[in-house]
Amino acid sequence: MLIIPIKEGENIDRALKRYKRKFDKTGRMRQLRNRQQFDKPSVGNRAKRQKAQYIQHLRDQEEI
Repeated sequence: MLIIPIKEGENIDRALKRYKRKFDKTGRMRQLRNRQQFDKPSVGNRAKRQKAQYIQHLRDQEEI
């Protein structure tokens, strides 16, 4: 559970923004979305490989 202490005289919008930022850093929503559907390990490995190839391609393009 996230606890955000509100300072005296602090705007509630600012505290809400801090809460949202802290919640994003935990990665909880990403984890829930990933668990909604099961992917075989081979599919996950293939996606990682494709992402690595894409990033390598971008880095190669920068060198030219």
